[in-house]
Amino acid sequence: MLATEANFDGLVGPTHNYAGLSFGNVASRSNEKSVANPKAAAKQGLRKMKRLADLGFHQGVLPPLERPSVRLLRDVGFTGDDASVIARAAREAPELLAAASSASAMWTANAATVSPSSDTADGRVHFTPANLAAKLHRAIEHGETRRTLGAIFADEARFRIHHALPGTPALGDEGAANHTRFAREYGERGVEFFVYGRSEYGQGPQPQRYPARQTLEASRAVARLHGLSDDATVFAQQTPEVIDAGVFHNDVIAVGNRTTLFCHQRAFVDQQKVYDELRTKLDAHGSKFDALEVPESEVSVEDAVSSYLFNSQLLSSADGRQLLVVPQECRENARVAAYLDSLTSRKTPIDEVLVFDLRESMKNGGGPACLRLRVVLNEAERAAVNPRAWMNDALFTRLDAWIDTHYRDRIAPADLADPKLLAESRAALDELTTILGLGAVYDFQR
Repeated sequence: MLATEANFDGLVGPTHNYAGLSFGNVASRSNEKSVANPKAAAKQGLRKMKRLADLGFHQGVLPPLERPSVRLLRDVGFTGDDASVIARAAREAPELLAAASSASAMWTANAATVSPSSDTADGRVHFTPANLAAKLHRAIEHGETRRTLGAIFADEARFRIHHALPGTPALGDEGAANHTRFAREYGERGVEFFVYGRSEYGQGPQPQRYPARQTLEASRAVARLHGLSDDATVFAQQTPEVIDAGVFHNDVIAVGNRTTLFCHQRAFVDQQKVYDELRTKLDAHGSKFDALEVPESEVSVEDAVSSYLFNSQLLSSADGRQLLVVPQECRENARVAAYLDSLTSRKTPIDEVLVFDLRESMKNGGGPACLRLRVVLNEAERAAVNPRAWMNDALFTRLDAWIDTHYRDRIAPADLADPKLLAESRAALDELTTILGLGAVYDFQR
């Protein structure tokens, strides 16, 4: 049965702000406490979805989570009605209010790890929501994420949605931001590539400046949950020095599609050994492996982090051409721009580069790849997806108007204390569940 890759992008939520919550994410910390524009952020992401849908790619939408999370604030001892909870948190623990208000679920590359039915033991598409245990503002996401995934991928005969791994640093899991799948054709049995920053119980190098968020133990646990065989998995460690340079997820230094891995020269420990294992296992499945490695002499790790060259989407069009979707910042870095220009002037696996303005997301440390969750689906599985989640002209028009109705064009850190923001956000999400046909997925609707 013919399979294709679908991308499910996260809608940027109404509380999008710059609180600088993500230690290790250079952009997030450097823009801390600046003024955000939620309306612009949501529209930038929406336009990317629509453009890719117009180009013929299967494009879906994932909703924001309920923010601010009054549940988190109540769990840490704030009492009273919702407005009182927010007011007291703003006075006594503004850092907790910021965590409760984060719109970080927009980066759905961290929502889950996904394995297609052609790889799994039971022939279903498997999802494991990421526990995101390294950061409080993200560690509260996985229960809500599982609920929304269940509303979109509801057919239990075709989809299996696991619970997140236990929320401990030993099993720190950051989802698809550290996972790539390779196969000659999307519907064929593939090789799943799991990248980790450290091992909790094993030997090996570790970063010294910034935390390694993904553990080998978590990656292996997800592979077991999904029923993946040893000959169809490869586990590789990120180079600790690049984590210390701001590469907090693998998708900041590498991206893959079908049989192509596009990565930096310093992406992995024992990089040639990683290539060899991928090549051997793909050869056994009748697929070739092609590594497009960017040398340090042309693009430094610092350039890669500042431009998000590798936090790009590598997509296969219907005619077999590969497109690289990059943020505008790649054109503003002279060395990165020169490298991208060279891609189409010499023979490489990448045929075209598409540039998008995602400035609001980029200032918080998330580029095109952060905003999407890749899900390989065959025809029957695509038909089983909630049909109202697919991007088309009608949905774009409706969501564009929805954003205009409900979103502010300015949020400063002090605005998180405004109790009206909670009411505005809930009104927006309540309408969104109708637009997307999700049912009562939010706590306030129950």
